[in-house]
Amino acid sequence: MGAMIHFLKGLAERVAKKNIFKLYIAGAIITFTVVSSSGITGWIIERLFLFYEPKNPILIKLLFAFVLSSSLASRSLNKSIYEIINSISHKNTRDEMNKIKHKLSYIVGRDVENLNKHEILRASAETASENSVDGIFAPLFWMFIGTAFWKFNQFMPGPLTMAWIFKASSTIDSMLGYKEGKLKWLGFTGAKLDDFMTWIPSRFVLITLPFCCKPKQSILKTIRLAWKDGIIDSSPNSGISEAIFAYCAEVRMGGVNYYKGTKKLKPLIAKSYPIATVDSIKRILNLSLRLEFIWILFFTLIMELLRL
Repeated sequence: MGAMIHFLKGLAERVAKKNIFKLYIAGAIITFTVVSSSGITGWIIERLFLFYEPKNPILIKLLFAFVLSSSLASRSLNKSIYEIINSISHKNTRDEMNKIKHKLSYIVGRDVENLNKHEILRASAETASENSVDGIFAPLFWMFIGTAFWKFNQFMPGPLTMAWIFKASSTIDSMLGYKEGKLKWLGFTGAKLDDFMTWIPSRFVLITLPFCCKPKQSILKTIRLAWKDGIIDSSPNSGISEAIFAYCAEVRMGGVNYYKGTKKLKPLIAKSYPIATVDSIKRILNLSLRLEFIWILFFTLIMELLRL
């Protein structure tokens, strides 16, 4: 997906140049091409698994589960975050801090060069909460939708098709969805599609995550407070995702960030709680794993009930 987007981006910029209308159209074509080709590829693979009669059906199911799991970033997200927080200590040398910042730059969009230890931990907490929705719960949600489609007709898009359609939109957004230069118009369609496909999953996380923790207030009040803090964010989804993890893990998020030298003030979330620490980041990652297990268990039960 990334290679295709990179190639089409270069081609679009050469053809459209600085024409805003052409950049909009080119962005729409890129989005349609990448999303449809990803979905069609997933659909073809599903056909092979569904209609090929294997000698060992259990092995085939395990293989399909392995292919499906490629859409989930649970392991890679945890690995990246733990590499950072396990490297941080009270006596890091300048060289060690530079290595930590370099690792952080792979998973955050903000400038990392001038971040101190506390800001590195805050960035890690925020990306752990936001990317858990983008990398785990949104693709899980669309897998569930694809599986539900199969209950009606197995020629409909299944879990792999829907997961890869989402991953395509998410990858377009991460590569082109910036409000700067030509990308402001070239990435518009992809960013809006990603917002649309993450809208419901992020709100499901808002409602279900408090059941995985013991909030200081009631579950309903926790959801209300997270909604109030998160909805202020310029993103319709990431603010809500960060807010519910902030209240459940009891950690403050938000503040001043720099993006390519430009200062941006993000609204404070859960400001009554302490700043991010290694322990609070671990709580975020553990909450994400618990919720992932609950979602899979709940959906499995629903699918079994539909069989009755």
